[in-house]
Amino acid sequence: MHAITIPEPGGPEALVWDEVPDPEAGEGEVLVEVVASAVNRADILQRQGFYDPPPGASRYPGLECSGRIAALGPGVSGWSVGDEVCALLSGGGYAEKVVVPAGQLLPVPDGVELRQAAALPEVVCTVWSNVFMIAHLRPGETLLVHGGSSGIGTMAIQLAKAVGAKVAVTAGTKEKLDRCGELGADILVNYREQDFVEEIGRATDGAGADVILDNMGAKYLDRNVKALAVNGRLAIIGMQGGIKGELNIAALLNKRAAISATSLRARPLGEKAAIVAAVREHVWPLLTAGHVRPVVDREVPMSDAAAAHRVVEESGHMGKVLLVV
Repeated sequence: MHAITIPEPGGPEALVWDEVPDPEAGEGEVLVEVVASAVNRADILQRQGFYDPPPGASRYPGLECSGRIAALGPGVSGWSVGDEVCALLSGGGYAEKVVVPAGQLLPVPDGVELRQAAALPEVVCTVWSNVFMIAHLRPGETLLVHGGSSGIGTMAIQLAKAVGAKVAVTAGTKEKLDRCGELGADILVNYREQDFVEEIGRATDGAGADVILDNMGAKYLDRNVKALAVNGRLAIIGMQGGIKGELNIAALLNKRAAISATSLRARPLGEKAAIVAAVREHVWPLLTAGHVRPVVDREVPMSDAAAAHRVVEESGHMGKVLLVV
């Protein structure tokens, strides 16, 4: 088969479409013939040499895919060869075939095209686990999403609205904010021109955001705490704004607030399987009913993954960029 390899870390040109050995499904695994994968920020970090796959995972980038089951490993039940699926991966999605633990498989939802299903697993599992399983967003509460036009942002908007929450987003252009509004966002903040703390305070009559989903890390830490409501929950899922920040513990105590920080890729198989099962139970019906949909900016041939990485690094896209075999 062919896969995107990274002989040496570097820029987008470091991604090489090369012939590699076929993987084989082991105990509890399935072999998926990949139709599409999607670009995530973690893939860019891996390409640059900053984010190695966890032990035992494929060395090829790619944290999600869609395709058809080509073979079942020993001990797998409930799936059949030929089933159309999408999958949460620890790596290996930028390839023509990938091995997946059966607990990380999802059926392609009714009404979603097979290729576009590749845009779902990583973002849906990230949003559901952080916003709902950890931060426990409830109907009537306010969610602030930084990077509302990203793949995670566009999914967070839709899921929060589907459960009856109010949604605020930050983005860097009017065009992106308009698209977020079309997806259901209620409060639109241009972070280049507005202070999100002031805007959230104004829009909530001074109450603040009950939950904040943050991809920036250190750069936004102090302002995120200021923007939180009493009993608010800050969920940190990224470090685009740095890794070291100063935390005002008194402000956190005064608001009786909580901060969580998670990653998905290196979690144990059992934890990933539990998240995938929760997603299938709670989110898949919303997709089938058309209340939630993947937002795909464009499709790029997988062999030209470098071009797709350039698009994502320039942050001019809306939603996900797919790599199609």
